[in-house]
Amino acid sequence: FLALPHGESAALVAQLPDTCKVVDLGADFRLRDSAAWQQFYDAPYAGSWVYGMPELPGVREQIKNASRTANPGCFPTAVALSLAPLLADGLIECDDLVITAASGTSGAGRKAADHLIASEIMGSMSAYKVGGGHQHTPEMEQSLSDAAGQLVKLSFTPMLAPMSRGILATCSGKAVAGATTAGIRESLAWAYEKEPFVHLLPPGRWPQTASVFGTNAAQLQVAFDEHSGRVIVVSAIDNLGKGAAGQALQNANIMLGLPETLGLTCDGVAP
Repeated sequence: FLALPHGESAALVAQLPDTCKVVDLGADFRLRDSAAWQQFYDAPYAGSWVYGMPELPGVREQIKNASRTANPGCFPTAVALSLAPLLADGLIECDDLVITAASGTSGAGRKAADHLIASEIMGSMSAYKVGGGHQHTPEMEQSLSDAAGQLVKLSFTPMLAPMSRGILATCSGKAVAGATTAGIRESLAWAYEKEPFVHLLPPGRWPQTASVFGTNAAQLQVAFDEHSGRVIVVSAIDNLGKGAAGQALQNANIMLGLPETLGLTCDGVAP
């Protein structure tokens, strides 16, 4: 496993034999578009590896056969799990996706910063990198474009929430003509029916970060706002679990031919 600052994995990987299986938790090998990398990261482009989100169509088999896997980012994980099935089934438009997602302070790493200390963050919530400035935007568009089979564009507003860990993402898209509440829900239910870590909650129950705290689980709920014609999917993950280390272990298990759930849990521990 590599868990280095963005732009530092490539130099270390170059020293490893090709037979060494690697899961990189950094961003170095996630993007296929070198121009997108250069726009958001101040480091040379190193290429791309298999994108390690097993729940996306066809990806689990790619991971199984890979010796190198790029672990997805935390926000992109919550967003792709929310919208990929709907895009793949042609239930929402590709050019009108809006994401607002709140993350706990651990999403910024362990480096000390005044605005992340408890006395500053507790009791307050704020947006940051608004207007297309977040480095996870091209990663989201890449995975969702793969699911849709065509170019996807989205607007992403990240928010900093007064909690140590967790992501709550609200993801919406314009419904296509003829879409129904039943069909939209069926799309997500079918996509994750056999997935051990992704759970579509029963109608009326909404995801909460405490329920996935310390786990590799993702909770989803969906609604169809017929007034505005938009589909809204809300997802909750632990940014340090399914959004980082948990998903990395899930990918490693697949690469090594081990049970995918080995060492991982879906039972949240409320903070």
